[in-house]
Amino acid sequence: MKVALHGLALKLEFLKDVQALFSALEQHQFEIFVTEQFDRQLRMHGNTGMTYWLLEGREDMKSMDFLISVGGDGTLLDAVCQVGDLETPILGLNTGRLGFLATVATDKIFEAINHIAQENYQIENRTLVSLRSKRKLFNGLNFGLNEFTIHKRDTSSMITVHTYIDGKYLNSYWADGLIVATPTGSTGYSLSCGGPLISPEAKNLVITPVSPHNLNVRPIIVSDESEISFEIEGRAEKFLISLDSRSTSISSDLKLSVRKERFYARLMKLPSYNFFDTLRYKLNWGFDMRN
Repeated sequence: MKVALHGLALKLEFLKDVQALFSALEQHQFEIFVTEQFDRQLRMHGNTGMTYWLLEGREDMKSMDFLISVGGDGTLLDAVCQVGDLETPILGLNTGRLGFLATVATDKIFEAINHIAQENYQIENRTLVSLRSKRKLFNGLNFGLNEFTIHKRDTSSMITVHTYIDGKYLNSYWADGLIVATPTGSTGYSLSCGGPLISPEAKNLVITPVSPHNLNVRPIIVSDESEISFEIEGRAEKFLISLDSRSTSISSDLKLSVRKERFYARLMKLPSYNFFDTLRYKLNWGFDMRN
């Protein structure tokens, strides 16, 4: 089997964990490829004798059986862009902080690879949000796993986002911005702005205002079969839009809409994984002196 490894920033303290990952993969005779970004990180630390092939282009990625993201949730979001519509299964090895998406701890590397070698895992199809506009944005990578966001730029003045669901007027949000999050992204930026938690298998999107001026405006959950479109007004000529951690500026005359992407991010989940266990642990539910 062929496995791709992807990482954006490798701290020296985690080099021994990467060496353990290589050792575990080699024990099961996986053929190891790495992305250019991860190759640069390994070379920066002197490579330390690890043997691999360099992943070159989409044709190489097509032949991969799965990809391991080495880093935090941000690295896994970037791995989703690396894979795109190929839908290569992705496993997240967490060398970051929170680890909602990168769920494999570094002390579980050998156990994780054993499960994969024995095909003892499940694949979760995670919904992606897709951005549509007349102008090519984000170099054609117009999808995100967590959320699409409209935000004010370079001004203290709020913006107004006129929002429509399937062409029907929903609301004009007078706020710092507006988020459209997937179920996966409901534990991210949307949550910090008061949005609800949504289980990954739900067929929904959530629209969450960022610091709305009207306090009675609340997040709303809509079907992921909906098309959500926007018209933006404000004192500034430019506004920021983002897909996950990628941002760009646009002018107010650009019409935007989002809907569910036609393909999925396929995340590998090992037998010990449970979404609700992750919620309790990562959000410190139950950590109360009265308990």
